[in-house]
Amino acid sequence: MKIIAGNWKMNGSRTALDDMVDSVSRVAGNDLRIMMFVPYTMLRTGNDMVMIGAQNVSKFDTGAHTGDVSAAMVRDTGAVATLVGHSETRDALHDTNADVALRAMHAIDNDLLPIICVGETDIERKTGIGEKVVVHGVRESVPKNAKNGGFIIAYEPRWAIGRGITPTTQEIADMHRIIRDTLIDMGLGDTPILYGASVTAQNVREIINIKNVSGVLIGGASLKKQDFIPIIENVK
Repeated sequence: MKIIAGNWKMNGSRTALDDMVDSVSRVAGNDLRIMMFVPYTMLRTGNDMVMIGAQNVSKFDTGAHTGDVSAAMVRDTGAVATLVGHSETRDALHDTNADVALRAMHAIDNDLLPIICVGETDIERKTGIGEKVVVHGVRESVPKNAKNGGFIIAYEPRWAIGRGITPTTQEIADMHRIIRDTLIDMGLGDTPILYGASVTAQNVREIINIKNVSGVLIGGASLKKQDFIPIIENVK
């Protein structure tokens, strides 16, 4: 089964989400898992074809943390998944791998499926430590309570995001192999690994067929039906 996850970031509305879920449900097949990650105000229960998730959860389980939203609160909306450690939240919130592991731990404890994002910056890549950064990202961001099938890894080449750059097939394959080897060494070798950066209807079929790529995490192209549905159709 391939996974197609859309991240709406700080965009959209409840009406737009309802329309997208209805439209996607008509074209999704049983061999696909479609996930939509939306702002907290839009969280709700999905359906058999589309899972709804948050874009983050607090690293605290409860208490005096004004502005935070806990994993338990997200689960109470009917949502079933969450992103943690996305490149944008790592930048904006200055999350360390340890912070991301806490967020993922609380997600798992509250029956949410976390997608744990890892990736290297342009500077890290150019200085030759990109692979090391990603390996540490996996080892240190996956919490102790994680089990095979209980979480997903998403590889985000941070040097490509927002710049219209797509890594070569070989670059994607190499990093996904490194992540797979790391997960196997951790006893979590069955974990799905998504690729996320500049995915389009034109390149998704090639990307999805790369070894160790279990699916894709899509940003802006998931906001409009005319962009998102062709991606789904090209994976089916």
